[in-house]
Amino acid sequence: MSFLVIDIGNTRLKWGLYAAPSRQSELLAHGAVVLEDIDYLWHLYWKNLHHQPKAMLGCVVAGEAIKRRVEEQLEEGWGVKPNWVSSSPEAGGVQNGYEHPQRLGADRWAAIIGARQRALLTDPVTPPPVLAVMVGTAVTVDAIDASGRFLGGLILPGFGLMYRALESGTAGLKVPTGEVHDFPTNTSDALMSGGTDAIAGAIERSLRRLRVHADREPLLIMSGGAVSRLSHVTELPATIAENLIFEGLLTLAEGLTE
Repeated sequence: MSFLVIDIGNTRLKWGLYAAPSRQSELLAHGAVVLEDIDYLWHLYWKNLHHQPKAMLGCVVAGEAIKRRVEEQLEEGWGVKPNWVSSSPEAGGVQNGYEHPQRLGADRWAAIIGARQRALLTDPVTPPPVLAVMVGTAVTVDAIDASGRFLGGLILPGFGLMYRALESGTAGLKVPTGEVHDFPTNTSDALMSGGTDAIAGAIERSLRRLRVHADREPLLIMSGGAVSRLSHVTELPATIAENLIFEGLLTLAEGLTE
């Protein structure tokens, strides 16, 4: 039974079609579309798929209008009933330590669950604590201890939001994209290096806190559309997960079908 997972973020919808609702299943097709083109999702991608999904699971942080348009295309095209994740006190091997568990973003919840499963694969008996980092429009840095309890995490602006804030609030900073250097000598490189260091610094601090809290070396997992901008930072010994949210969604789907 082919199974569709969907992640509707702040700027793009990402989707993956798997052979079954399982973490071990084959990825048959995948794609992404910017939210401005959401009305064309069926005609651009889905109607030409060789495998038709029988069910789906997704997470959404965009508005209700976007969500409804996706639901219409799922139902009209395939007759698939939409099924969306909501954060809960416990799911997928994770205990949700958020002050109000239901207020945790569904995309963060899925990524946290995916990261915990990766920790279990590393060592099923004594899994390490794990720091799950999603780098997109916003950056989230979430800590899970060795027992599988989500301890909490950070939200900070992503690269694009940082640059736009500086451009709008500071005169004369509309410059081309630069490169990362230890000691930048032009404004473009200073902006790129500053944004990278700000995000990397937040990750390093959270990693250090988790290491002290757990008295053990954590596993650092990074994912998201802009993660490549951090992959060169040698101080971050990270595992790059291409589809961490999908992994979490498939974990939750397994629980629904058991």
